[in-house]
Amino acid sequence: MSIRERVGAFIDHPKVQTFIVTLIVVNAITLGMETSPAIMEGRAHLFHAFDAFVLTVFVAEIAAKLFARGLRFFRDGWNVFDLLIVGIALLPASGPLAVLRALRILRVLRLMSVVPAMRNVIQALITAIPGMVSIVGLIALIFYVASVLATNFFGAGFQEWFGNVGASMYSLFQIMTLESWSMGIVRPVMAEHPWAWAFFIPFILITSFAVINLFIGVIVDAMQTQHRQEEDETEREMEANTEELRQEIAALRQEIAGLRDSLGRADAD
Repeated sequence: MSIRERVGAFIDHPKVQTFIVTLIVVNAITLGMETSPAIMEGRAHLFHAFDAFVLTVFVAEIAAKLFARGLRFFRDGWNVFDLLIVGIALLPASGPLAVLRALRILRVLRLMSVVPAMRNVIQALITAIPGMVSIVGLIALIFYVASVLATNFFGAGFQEWFGNVGASMYSLFQIMTLESWSMGIVRPVMAEHPWAWAFFIPFILITSFAVINLFIGVIVDAMQTQHRQEEDETEREMEANTEELRQEIAALRQEIAGLRDSLGRADAD
């Protein structure tokens, strides 16, 4: 085994990956604790030292992966994601760039690439993007039509909520999320327009209980597809391993048969 293969095997070892996950979680906790002046008082140097240690480990991990995999490192999008997250942490955070220190919390996002379950969920979400874009377009169309209608229906008496299309879209978004929609908006409107329920209730049924559930359906379908692909890949690997074992067994049988023939001829001689 070459040095590159040994380094790659070491980085991919489950214990090493568990150590990296632990560091990410602990570092996320310490970064949150740093926002408390009471906790930081007299302990700032300890937090900074631990932060430097974590960053050093992450840089060493990325460097080891680059060494072990070479250009293949950049073929995996998750490797590039890790490189960007760690690279942001290496930017100078002093003077006018001091605000970049807050970006250190982005390191916790590395959990998405390190934990296989999270990685599968993200890949499923990415797969679902085309379907989600179509649903977003449908919602935008519904919102635009409903906003124009609401502006025409209620704009004269309720300028703050429905004075123009933009205000109507924001108010309808609040109604869609069911945040104080009844007592906050609809009932005051119904006090002046008793028939307003005939507009708002169908809007809520269409957006909150129908279209939004399409998002869930698309995401669930994408996750099921991702799961089926993983199962198919596992089956293909098992079939390949089984075929390899069959070939090895066949080769061993041929060797044994050859040895038996050789021994038989030797005994005959």
